[in-house]
Amino acid sequence: MTDPVSQIDPQLPTPDGSTDPHQWLEEVTGEEALTWVRERNAAAETELDAVADPQDPSGTPLAETLQHQILEILDAKDRIPGVTKRGDFLYNFWTDAEHERGLWRRTTLDSYRTDDPEWDVLLDVDALNEAEGEDWVWHGASLLRPVEGEPYRHALIDLSHGGADADVTREFDLETREFVGADAGGFERPEAKGSLSWIDVDTVWVATDFGEGTMTSSGYARQARIWQRGTPLEEAELVHEVTESDMAVFAAHDSTPGWERDWVIEAHAFYDMTVHVADRSQQPPVLQQVDVPADLEATAHRDLGIFSPRRDWEIGESTYTAGSLGGGDFARFQEGEPELHMLFEPTETTSLADMTITRTTVVLSILEDVVHRLEVHTRDEHGDWVQRDLYPELRGALGVAAVDADESDEVWVTVTDFIEPTRLLLGDLSEVAGDGEAGELALVKSAPARFDAEGLDVSQHFATSDDGTRIPYFEISRLDAAYADGSATGTDGPRPTLLYGYGGFEISLTPSYLGGIGKAWLERGGTYVLANIRGGGEYGPRWHQAALKEHRHRAYEDFSSVAKDLLERGVTDRDHLAVRGGSNGGLLTGNMVTQYPELFGAVIIQVPLLDMKRYSHLLAGASWMAEYGDPDTEDWEYVRTFSPYHLLAEDRAQEYPPTFVLTSTRDDRVHPGHARKFTAAMESLSADVRYWENIEGGHGGAATNEQAARMNALLYTFLWATIGADS
Repeated sequence: MTDPVSQIDPQLPTPDGSTDPHQWLEEVTGEEALTWVRERNAAAETELDAVADPQDPSGTPLAETLQHQILEILDAKDRIPGVTKRGDFLYNFWTDAEHERGLWRRTTLDSYRTDDPEWDVLLDVDALNEAEGEDWVWHGASLLRPVEGEPYRHALIDLSHGGADADVTREFDLETREFVGADAGGFERPEAKGSLSWIDVDTVWVATDFGEGTMTSSGYARQARIWQRGTPLEEAELVHEVTESDMAVFAAHDSTPGWERDWVIEAHAFYDMTVHVADRSQQPPVLQQVDVPADLEATAHRDLGIFSPRRDWEIGESTYTAGSLGGGDFARFQEGEPELHMLFEPTETTSLADMTITRTTVVLSILEDVVHRLEVHTRDEHGDWVQRDLYPELRGALGVAAVDADESDEVWVTVTDFIEPTRLLLGDLSEVAGDGEAGELALVKSAPARFDAEGLDVSQHFATSDDGTRIPYFEISRLDAAYADGSATGTDGPRPTLLYGYGGFEISLTPSYLGGIGKAWLERGGTYVLANIRGGGEYGPRWHQAALKEHRHRAYEDFSSVAKDLLERGVTDRDHLAVRGGSNGGLLTGNMVTQYPELFGAVIIQVPLLDMKRYSHLLAGASWMAEYGDPDTEDWEYVRTFSPYHLLAEDRAQEYPPTFVLTSTRDDRVHPGHARKFTAAMESLSADVRYWENIEGGHGGAATNEQAARMNALLYTFLWATIGADS
């Protein structure tokens, strides 16, 4: 491989003393930087808006058609509203064409089960923005559990400017439908990366920016305090403080009746936590540490403690392997007398995807070669654990959530797949606690199809990575695709194929209904591929840890191996194969540009990390060093091998495939400077690159459905104009 262009690294000057010529683009809202952004936005839109829709004889621009179709899907009024039960009501946040910033609303279960529920609107965010002259984006709400017999009334609502991670918290009265201002004694937290959590009607946990020295180097809160109503925020009682080099501190109150607990968590880094239970009966509150390894996930519900180690954990005479799940009496564990039961132990092909706790059951969602199945675990009259398969008749990607974990054993079950629209079902596990079976699932909601899936086939395949590891991937394609190996028949040659991946932070990519992708890509003849590369969580912690830090190259070898397998199987060819990834996935596709340009006909890079020398100094970057390493130390020797900004080389510029880089000015998680500087560097090499930056949107890239539709319309137009130009 050609040596990196070291002159673009301000900390690695070349012999002539030159430094990074593009660092000025890190000024997020600098006038010169935004002028640069606007110029490139205009150029990208001019180019892509000129592409005609080949399926429209009138010559309508393809981007216009796709934007309309995608927005129609995002704004569809027959979507399944996601709900959270509190008391007698189901709460939902909803956006559509008439309410682009959204409505917070509620209904009853009986009404929700009808085709046309009656919704009681609590807050209209669009109306709020108009009244206050703001650009609020909904970040969520938490409700205070009321005194028994009383209705839910007090809420804490999180709102962000333009979709940024930093947000404010404001108290809201469900009875008056108004915010409770600070002048009226309401809780208000100024903008910061922090949180409020109810303790009681007059008390909250608060972690936020209290002034100089109270935020970590990652930009999150250092201090956990208890704040009493009617007192100034700065006078809130300090309970715990982490160091500036830690990632963050989190504090919350569990209000489960009879099992109230307060949690204070020191997040030193990803996969490195110290968990405490806070005793507020003492003054000042006393923290008791949960005695587990720092990378073990620990929580409790009612009497039950739940423990999931990321590395083999020896406790007592037992060993809990990485990725396993143990449960037992939490109080006894805290007293040093652990009696845990193995609820799940992984194998070479299985991992724990998710866990849901109801009042008396533990439901596990398990991946077996990235295919879901469910188990339910209960305790019998002797306290012994009993395990049963749950709803074995279900096929597809399965999600389970407790309806009300404190009050019942009812569960929401979602069933979906790449080409099968999502269904929402309601189940009751109360009989499972005895020797009974789970009650019949009742269909509550079913989403209609958003694209024509006739003739589409979903198949799973396995590529072989450079070190011999088996890498699974899903392919969604037409049954009549003309594969070179004769596995299917047809006459229309290689299909335009979009390969998607992520490969980081133990996040698993599993099947889900493709919606907009189906409409903009599959329905028009494209093939879609989802790769389950290392760095993700598809096979548990070991799959993630195999691509950490100095082993990061394995994620890129895995992804390129999937691409090679698609070429070898004749699914497509180089000129018709593109890759797409965002955030850590943007780092992935950035490495495809610089390390494997010969494999791809086009590359999409969204909200990416790309300058891995500077990443730990930009916004939340310092919190990811457990994933990538510390570039300010000798780690740089391996970090530089996957830093796309430093791997760009002048003598390879003409090999780089057409590239589209997209980001958001409001992204305060991954700095937009990564995308800007990489684009500028590619331009300086006369490589084929275009750039588009949404002014709002946060790390998701869009703050409204309209913005999301525009962004996706542009990137699919780019794909059809490159790898699909002859289709």
